[in-house]
Amino acid sequence: MNVEKTIENLTKRGFAVRYFPTAAEAAAYLDASIDNKSVGIGGAVTLQQMGIYEALSRHNQVYWQWYAPEGVSKEETYAKAATADVYLSSVNAIAETGELINIDGTGNRVASTLYGHQKVYLVAGVNKIAADYEAALWRARNIASPKNAQRLHKNTPCAQKGDKCYNCSSPDRICRGLVVLWEPMNCMETEVILVGESLGY
Repeated sequence: MNVEKTIENLTKRGFAVRYFPTAAEAAAYLDASIDNKSVGIGGAVTLQQMGIYEALSRHNQVYWQWYAPEGVSKEETYAKAATADVYLSSVNAIAETGELINIDGTGNRVASTLYGHQKVYLVAGVNKIAADYEAALWRARNIASPKNAQRLHKNTPCAQKGDKCYNCSSPDRICRGLVVLWEPMNCMETEVILVGESLGY
């Protein structure tokens, strides 16, 4: 893994990039940068580990389906997150060559990395970095997706065995859509936050 090369190539592709040695420093930066906004957050273990919801909800209106208030459905939270000023997500893999890869089952997370917000922050630990596009795609399918299927208690071969993608046709399959960001979308600012720790899957 070459962090410097990854930052260089992300920057060449037009992404704003910031690197923080620790999750605490990255969380403090986000907390200071996002104020008095509506904020949508996609399901991301990385952001949960960083305590982002707790920090941002003190001075922003935050919509995250994992923290939906009592009496508010996940679907309602998805809808409010989709129209928030700011959106935060992680990624399943980052190629040293600059591609950002996400796989999704519901679609809310990947949709919001493409359209609908003033700004998107994509936050990832250095464990998500792979050598090139092919290696990043392999990581997203064979490392991140099985771990997420296990976390969600899905009845899929990858969740049961935890070793790789089986390209299954299970009704519980969470790998239903793939998004690759080669460059930031024209319609909104996208900032990549790299953290020098292992976070998420």
